[in-house]
Amino acid sequence: MAKTMTAQVKIQITAGKATPAPPVGTALGPHGINLGQFVKQFNDRTADITGTVVPAIVTIYNDRSFEFIIKSPPASILLLKAAKVEKGAANPRTDKVGKVTKAQLTEIAKTKLEDLNTVDLSQAMKVVAGTARSMGIEIVD
Repeated sequence: MAKTMTAQVKIQITAGKATPAPPVGTALGPHGINLGQFVKQFNDRTADITGTVVPAIVTIYNDRSFEFIIKSPPASILLLKAAKVEKGAANPRTDKVGKVTKAQLTEIAKTKLEDLNTVDLSQAMKVVAGTARSMGIEIVD
């Protein structure tokens, strides 16, 4: 019998610290996959970036097998780390919570480049700069 895809689940999990408890269990449990096996594989593959929130796309097949793709961390998480702040501004037009340099912006854009819908680094930098602006983070030279 051929494998057919039954579901595709997108989930954000802290790298290296996944457990069968929510949000993993809540999102994947109804599809009948082995949560312990998923958690072990996920934690093994993300051990080098432990503590960073990463999105994963889990493809589930009719025989309850699965495979998953790990994406790069969200730009907002990378910007918060670079600016060394806890969270973005409540009102980003008037409140500025932190600053990142152009060099940091370039590094974040390089990290996100494969997951963005562009292949041009300068365009990726504009996307990340827009995220920074909406979070109340200033870009400085």
